[in-house]
Amino acid sequence: MNTLKFIVLWEILNNPNFNRVKFGTYRNEAGLNRFTMTPSKWIESTDAIGIVSKAGRYGGTYAHL
Repeated sequence: MNTLKFIVLWEILNNPNFNRVKFGTYRNEAGLNRFTMTPSKWIESTDAIGIVSKAGRYGGTYAHL
């Protein structure tokens, strides 16, 4: 949960389009065993800009934090 809090704080400070409502849903689910979060899911659902995920050759997940 601390990692999510850090990423959210960065997004709030640097991304005016960050979807805080969707994060509230994730925050409530974060302690559950069924909760999983992928970088792609995070980027698509919250309009995050601090993490970039690319598939394929030379792909990977990169953070601008």
